[in-house]
Amino acid sequence: MVVLHYTAMEDAGAALARLCDPGAEVSAHYLIDRDGTVLRLVPEELRAWHAGAGRWGRVRDVNSHSIGIELQNSGAGPFPPAQMAALMHLLEGVLARHAIPPERVIGHSDMAPARKRDPGLLFDWRALARAGLSVWPGPLPGGDPADFRAGAVGFGYDPDLPDDLLLAAFRLRFRPRAQGPPAARDAALAAALARCWPVDRTGARP
Repeated sequence: MVVLHYTAMEDAGAALARLCDPGAEVSAHYLIDRDGTVLRLVPEELRAWHAGAGRWGRVRDVNSHSIGIELQNSGAGPFPPAQMAALMHLLEGVLARHAIPPERVIGHSDMAPARKRDPGLLFDWRALARAGLSVWPGPLPGGDPADFRAGAVGFGYDPDLPDDLLLAAFRLRFRPRAQGPPAARDAALAAALARCWPVDRTGARP
């Protein structure tokens, strides 16, 4: 799979220094600056330490089954067009080289919602989906809120997450402005994701 991150740092120089510091014990395969500059830091065939503890589908050791891409962003602002274009170009190659389906392009917040929120509220997941580089559920009639958990877990979210954290992680990506308890819309979107891109397609392959 591919895991997308933001650096949560003020500039790419600081992010690069941290990613290259052995003492920090953190690394990523790529770093993309705001101007679209792409830095390759770890060969794709090697493991990088970018994901940490978490889970997606059946994969618990995400670092060993993923390519990590860091986007220079403090977490408080949008992602510039040049940066998004560079990300899309990079993803096209990565997905093709490793036969990674678009549903396996996820955010750090998807696989580790108890710890992480990146790539964050302002990341344009719809743009990636329109380019065939991630997924977005189509319009559907409302579902039963009681079925939300089953749909979200069926898509890939950790079944051990408490209800509130599962809902928050799902909404951060798919309904970032929604509030309150699970709604019919949440359930419908989760059901569509589980039906079109079910968890049984997320086995232990890159």
